[in-house]
Amino acid sequence: MAVDPRFNMTIERDASNAEIDAGLRSHMLKVYNLMALGVGVTGLICFFVATNMALLQALMPISFVFLLASIGVGWFAPKVIMSKSMGAAQGMFWAYAALLALGIAPMVAMYLNTNPMIVARAFLISAGMFAGASLVGYTTKKNLSGMGQFMMMAMIGILILAVVNIFLGSTLLSLGVSFAMVILLAGMTAYETQEIKSMYLSAPSEEVARRLGIMGALQLYSSFVIMFIHVLNILGIMNSDD
Repeated sequence: MAVDPRFNMTIERDASNAEIDAGLRSHMLKVYNLMALGVGVTGLICFFVATNMALLQALMPISFVFLLASIGVGWFAPKVIMSKSMGAAQGMFWAYAALLALGIAPMVAMYLNTNPMIVARAFLISAGMFAGASLVGYTTKKNLSGMGQFMMMAMIGILILAVVNIFLGSTLLSLGVSFAMVILLAGMTAYETQEIKSMYLSAPSEEVARRLGIMGALQLYSSFVIMFIHVLNILGIMNSDD
């Protein structure tokens, strides 16, 4: 009895799709695991700073130096991750995580020492928003690239306002900037998740996919931590006695 060749083609196509889906799930799990480890390192650094008063006092005046350094590392990270050794690629991720952690540690430490529940609430809110936004980015069929470009431009404008507010010292403007950043970062998380998924599916080799995974983890880590900081700022302002 002859077998319809279309039947064999269907089986082969289904098997191929199942293999791709399994590979994608494994890739995304590695990305999330690396990102979570980065967040864990940030938490440990902040806790260490918060429990060491001498170190906390030393870091407060120079925290902006670490923030600027993290921006510099983030700028060069994609080139290093994609063109240098795997060790250098991993090193860029951990260097960025450590520098950003040192930059935000005094702010987080301040809340840990005064009202730890605000930090816990900020983390839970950020984790929930991040998970929801990332799920949307992973499952949606809509192309989010246009939205991603718009949010990047909007974020630049918000950052300019944040810099201006350093000199103005307006609590209301600070609150508005943080609300805007949280919304934009949720959108960016969805966009970045979709990009990580798309880049994996178009990666020409396993090594390239691994490098893209490190870069994706770096992007998601940055979005989560910055979202957490702005949620923390919102809760801090709303719970202040001023």
